[in-house]
Amino acid sequence: MRFRLLRRRLTISAPRVAVRSALPWPLRWLMLAVVFGFCAAVALWAFELGKSIAGLDSGARDELVRLRAEVERLREENREQRSVAQAADSVLTAERAARDGVAAQVRQLEAENRSLRDDLGFFEKLLPAAKADGLAIRALQAEVLAPTQLRWQVLVIQQAKSAPEFRGRLELLLSGTRAGQPWSQVLPAEGLPLQLRQYRRLEGVLELPPQAVVQTATARVLEGGQVRAVQTLALDSAARP
Repeated sequence: MRFRLLRRRLTISAPRVAVRSALPWPLRWLMLAVVFGFCAAVALWAFELGKSIAGLDSGARDELVRLRAEVERLREENREQRSVAQAADSVLTAERAARDGVAAQVRQLEAENRSLRDDLGFFEKLLPAAKADGLAIRALQAEVLAPTQLRWQVLVIQQAKSAPEFRGRLELLLSGTRAGQPWSQVLPAEGLPLQLRQYRRLEGVLELPPQAVVQTATARVLEGGQVRAVQTLALDSAARP
């Protein structure tokens, strides 16, 4: 019997034996976590110690300080360049406005100069009047701008210095051909009111009938039904459009 029991214990047919620790599972996990934490702390300490020994940590800090200083310098340069650009833009805008103002003044002066030259040429064409105290038409001008437009200009003067004020009307009699036939017409039909004491210049643009070719223009100053002054101008055919 004893032999059977001994053989049974020593062979594979012996009963299974489980060895269990006396510590509970929560305490085992806590100890395991403490061991892992200690190992991680030792590894981190070793890593930091290795960086300190190799000089990597101090170099990185110096590099970070240098990079921050460089970034601050670049920001300052950017602000300065932006200020310079804004100032240059303001100066450019002011110069552009001044240039436009000067160009506008030049155009105005050129227009005034042309007007003065026209007036000078107009008055240079004045001729002595036949009567020292009479009413006269001076410097009648006419120009065909388009087939249906005529620009005209006339100066009416009174030679007497103390002449009374004149009240009448001015008529323009245009003569020529229309569609190959003789043609004449007073434009405007009712004439233009005319009032002056010493001199008066009148000008304007008349609308011509279609197919009308103006050959002569006659200016007449009327007082009531009486013609006080007349002047006729022959238009240059080469100047017609």
